[in-house]
Amino acid sequence: MISAALPLPRLQLRCSECAAAQSEQGAAVFCDACGGLLAFELDAQVGFDVARYREVLAERRRSNEVVDRSGVWRFRELLPALVQEKIVTLREGEVPLYDARRGAEYANARRVRYMHLGMNPTASFKDFGMTVAISHARARGARLAICASTGNTSASMAAYAARAGMTAIVLVPDRGISEAKLAQTLDYGAKVVAIGGDFDAALEIVRTVDAKRFAIVNSVNPLRIEGQKTIALILLEASGWRVPDWVILPGGNLGNSSAIGKGFREAHALGLIDRIPRLAVVQAALAAPFVRAFETGMDLVPVHAETTATAIKIGAPASWRKSLAEVRASDGIVIAVSDEAIAESRAVVGLDGIGCEPASAASLAGLRVLVERGIVAPDDDVVLMLTGHMLKDTAYAAAYHAGAAPFANAIARVGNANDARRHLDELARKAG
Repeated sequence: MISAALPLPRLQLRCSECAAAQSEQGAAVFCDACGGLLAFELDAQVGFDVARYREVLAERRRSNEVVDRSGVWRFRELLPALVQEKIVTLREGEVPLYDARRGAEYANARRVRYMHLGMNPTASFKDFGMTVAISHARARGARLAICASTGNTSASMAAYAARAGMTAIVLVPDRGISEAKLAQTLDYGAKVVAIGGDFDAALEIVRTVDAKRFAIVNSVNPLRIEGQKTIALILLEASGWRVPDWVILPGGNLGNSSAIGKGFREAHALGLIDRIPRLAVVQAALAAPFVRAFETGMDLVPVHAETTATAIKIGAPASWRKSLAEVRASDGIVIAVSDEAIAESRAVVGLDGIGCEPASAASLAGLRVLVERGIVAPDDDVVLMLTGHMLKDTAYAAAYHAGAAPFANAIARVGNANDARRHLDELARKAG
């Protein structure tokens, strides 16, 4: 057992704003003193044996044990303690890194990879955090899990709650949500409540429920962040513990950027890496309150969000302070891109044979802008986070290819067999 091989780091639950210590046994997700978001802080001063820990991780990757096959629970010593029998896992976190040949060409860069978080069990990055949040909720005897969602969180919560034998309750906007995501949520048995408002209104309702009756599993829950920080560890592990220059990802409610930044920062504190990569958070232009907060240094001012990239259609991101701290710590940046740039970038990702949902493509659109501005050098080592699978929003893709956009791939409609043969001959001629 690793616990016998080396001292383990300790995690202390505190308020991320006033630093007040919190009880780790409770179900609360907000500070009793100031109402701020809670966070687990790592105490790395334990003589951590880096070489031995890397050996243990390599052993686990060869194991067939359920918890070892999870890309989250493989790093369980770095997560809040939990009895192994209480873990609820769907083998999340076994996600690939792909070379981004067409994406690199499009962005005028040379060393670009996609980390496809959409290759998770429910096809989005949410599974990294949900396995931890639901496992701890189950361990303390919770029967009800609740979230506000634009689709991905609801699908993930519904799946993990079903595995845990819990009831999932979802608040969603009554319009502007992907039908594919909603169908997925229903299929996993969640009770869905559509409200006459946007995601921010739904989250505000969730924030007011009794946390002793409902396990709140949005990214305001610090356990979600602990699970999602393993994204950084999985990337480093898959890269042979070599640190990229940049990690670029979409920004919605900003829990993911705060989690990934935390993962890199803790890996550095433990001595697993000798530096941290720079983070770039990319928002949609009409859903970009975080950009203004970053640029002005002032508190975030909520906006009425409008974007066709519905996963990041959030005007009052709950985790903005946490995310800002991680971006600053990495000497990173926050930018916005247009919906048109997101749509075009999503099509380019498809040309690499890798499908992603619209919000994911903000990462590639952001890289293109950052290269144009000279912030990212063409030879920088860049990882683009694709946060959700293409099948999360097939209607978006179908509408794009039915139009006249630069990368649209229209269906050729022919009248009869002879027309079809002529069209095939033409395609063969163009292919050489």
